[in-house]
Amino acid sequence: MTAPGPVVFFGTPRFAVPCLEVLADSEFRPDLVVSQPSRPAGRGRALRMPPVATQAAELDLYCEQVAKVRSEAFLERLEALRPWIAVVVAFGQIFPRRLLEIPEEGCVNVHASLLPRYRGAAPIQAAIAAGETVTGVTTMRMEKGLDSGPILLEREVEIGDRDMSPDLAAVLSTAGAELLLETLRGLASATLVASPQDEGEVTWAPRLEKSDGYVDWTLPASVLYNRYRAFTPWPGMTASFREEPVKIVECALGEMVASGAEPGTVAERASSLQVVCGDGRALELVSLQRPGRRALSALEFANGERVEVGDRFEAP
Repeated sequence: MTAPGPVVFFGTPRFAVPCLEVLADSEFRPDLVVSQPSRPAGRGRALRMPPVATQAAELDLYCEQVAKVRSEAFLERLEALRPWIAVVVAFGQIFPRRLLEIPEEGCVNVHASLLPRYRGAAPIQAAIAAGETVTGVTTMRMEKGLDSGPILLEREVEIGDRDMSPDLAAVLSTAGAELLLETLRGLASATLVASPQDEGEVTWAPRLEKSDGYVDWTLPASVLYNRYRAFTPWPGMTASFREEPVKIVECALGEMVASGAEPGTVAERASSLQVVCGDGRALELVSLQRPGRRALSALEFANGERVEVGDRFEAP
């Protein structure tokens, strides 16, 4: 089988790289890869290419780093290419209707959830934060609405009770690459039929804000632990101790506390700190970090700051 025409791949972060690699090694090898521009990164603020642009170079694929895909110059170049299909994986820009209508077969998106659940920019984090045990990947035809297009194929993926966002992203990106290839082969052979999403089942996964990582000790311990797994490494989990912010680098679910202490109270001080949550169960703090300092074990933190049972962690 060969692709019916030129293939264009839009993608930016590491999550999109397995999809690009699979296509590069298939009958759907992209004729054009489009990625976001390089950005300043690291302590020296040197320009750093996005992972998709770096991988495209290694795969000897032609890549353009485009600041605005809605620009007239870019749209004219794309129209001149006359692509059969455009594949979009975590690209990071909103497509105008004109772009959506350029490819003969349309634009196909790989989304990291089982749509219509968790439409939006942070589906992986939202699924973990909600305590889901199953999520997945979906391929769909893109339309003007946000992640609202008809579904082509879906694949379920289990979420382990200790999975962190980066772990789950790696699993989903691999599953998404396999699903993408199956999707393109189905479209090329005209054997795949899209199904509309059930608008009554829609949930949302908006872009994360720094405040999403602020610890509310009145929440149940399991909720805070799920938020820790979802929001690490960014925005992370930040509490306040003695009116100064402290980042929770590592934590675990603790035991039920019989003291009846207020949420945020240190119930035990040993190799870890057991802090009471809203349901009476403790969140076990394993590692903490003050701004601008190195991360410390809970015991180092407790010794350095003379933490005692009965002291209180607060919301930032």
